[in-house]
Amino acid sequence: MDAMGRRPIAFGTDGWRAVVADDFTYENVRAVAQGVAWYVGGAEQRPLIVGHDSRYCAEQFALEAARVLIANGLHVVLLDRVAPTPAVSWTVMEQHAAGAMVITASHNSAEFNGIKYKPDFGGSAPPEVVAQIEKLAARAVDEGVRTVDADAAGGSGRLRRVDPIPAYLQQIGRMVDLAALRNSGLRILHEAMYGAGAGLMRRALDGGSTSVVELHGERNPGFGGMHPEPIDRYMPEAMHRMRDGGFDLGIANDGDADRVGIIDERGMYINQLQVMALFTLFLLEKRGLRGDIVRSITETSMIDQLGERFGVTVHEMPVGFKYIGKCMMETNALLGGEESGGFAFRGHIPERDGILAGLTMAEMIREYGMPLSAVLAHLEELVGPHAYDRHDISFPRDGYEQRKADTYRRMQENAPKAVAGSRVLRVRDDDGFKFYLDDGSWVLMRMSGTEPLMRVYAEAPSMERVQELIGALEEAAGVERREAAGAAS
Repeated sequence: MDAMGRRPIAFGTDGWRAVVADDFTYENVRAVAQGVAWYVGGAEQRPLIVGHDSRYCAEQFALEAARVLIANGLHVVLLDRVAPTPAVSWTVMEQHAAGAMVITASHNSAEFNGIKYKPDFGGSAPPEVVAQIEKLAARAVDEGVRTVDADAAGGSGRLRRVDPIPAYLQQIGRMVDLAALRNSGLRILHEAMYGAGAGLMRRALDGGSTSVVELHGERNPGFGGMHPEPIDRYMPEAMHRMRDGGFDLGIANDGDADRVGIIDERGMYINQLQVMALFTLFLLEKRGLRGDIVRSITETSMIDQLGERFGVTVHEMPVGFKYIGKCMMETNALLGGEESGGFAFRGHIPERDGILAGLTMAEMIREYGMPLSAVLAHLEELVGPHAYDRHDISFPRDGYEQRKADTYRRMQENAPKAVAGSRVLRVRDDDGFKFYLDDGSWVLMRMSGTEPLMRVYAEAPSMERVQELIGALEEAAGVERREAAGAAS
């Protein structure tokens, strides 16, 4: 913190996030917008898109950003309603825009808001762009910003308001056969988690024999006490409804709908590693498509096995779609994905899209002609059983960066040669520390770039073995068991 106790505006894995009224303030939003304006440059004639999710005062924060951009001589397309981040990214492409600012904190809890910046290709900003915007935002904090009032912005001739959803759904219809899905008779439960994806599954699939039941589709900036991340422990009602039967597929989306969570017809949560492996299998086997696959270091080795089977290259990247999307564009990859539930598909934007991912899962069920559990069993016949888990260990926000540095230094100096009895074959240390073990398992620890968390991941043939690996690496990283007791499991 600086001498006044103010935290610097710092972009993490995917954008800047901060607590509303603490660090996420109108003043700081204007500073980021000024930084973006300086980065883009006043001579830019293409518009900038400004969108927002369903969080507290998100439309007011979006308007503040637009006012600053307009005061700097830029043209702005201000989205006129709550929109998923992938819809904002698609609007960049559809409007031939210079980029976008999205007011969102994605899957973070309700006290947070944030800003994502999307360059003109509609994906996550690469690290060098983020670094420039950070530096320029810091300059704006010191030097001040340019802004105009709302009436002047509206009368400037440089502001347009646009509904992004029709063009976005039209693009979704190019990626999946919506007419066939509408008439497939599938019974879908959509857990919208009070987020920006509310209403969109129903709107995309309405009008045929397929039915969509939506949970938590109303706007609630507090998320009804729910943590808007689409994993099993944060969506008990959806899990219960699926276990009761009557549905073929459960689809959940996070706060800005760029992530997806999947529940099968039995009410079993399909973890994100299984989801990406299923997408890989579907595209390669059923669709007969070919192309590179890009996955994060936290994703499953099942994808590597499928890559070998079908003769495609698999790239392992650090966490963050700024790395995955870049590799996808460089290789014209068929699929990209990460453990957090974000997946991107060739022919769309090089960015996560939770709405498209959910509909692609529905299309997979339709094209295979069997329940999701049966498709998963088919996958396991090809690659064998794979269990996975992640522990999230929270730390106080104050002092987190120092703890992160100390933890990484300790691991660098004392990296284990074996973990829970398995020999370490190699270590990757460019994004945390990933240990590849002689039995084919892996375990990884990394400190989050967006929240004060240590995350410890593992994949092995059984859940018992996964827990052994996680516990052993937590101990090696110097995390006391009482400290890890509140971790997610």
